[in-house]
Amino acid sequence: MSVWSAVLLAACICVALKAFGYLIPAHLLEAPRPARISDLLTVALLAALVAVQTLGSGQAVVVDARIPAVLVAAGLLYLRQSFLVVVIAAAAVAALLRLFGWAV
Repeated sequence: MSVWSAVLLAACICVALKAFGYLIPAHLLEAPRPARISDLLTVALLAALVAVQTLGSGQAVVVDARIPAVLVAAGLLYLRQSFLVVVIAAAAVAALLRLFGWAV
């Protein structure tokens, strides 16, 4: 199977799943349990993406300046700081740690 065949197959499957979603009655999706699962699934996927991007480098787990930067960002978000402050602080922490040689 060529790459383009796999891409076309994946695209067809995505369209079929989207079409199937329109066939589900609205009252089933508006029930409390599916709505809660949907909300939690979004948070879990975002957390997994952050973890993979922070700790991953190819097939290896890497501990470098990104981990303290993410921890600083999480702490500032917990303290309800603005997004701009969070991004600048996390970037500054990572830059300073890399400046002092704590980067892989």
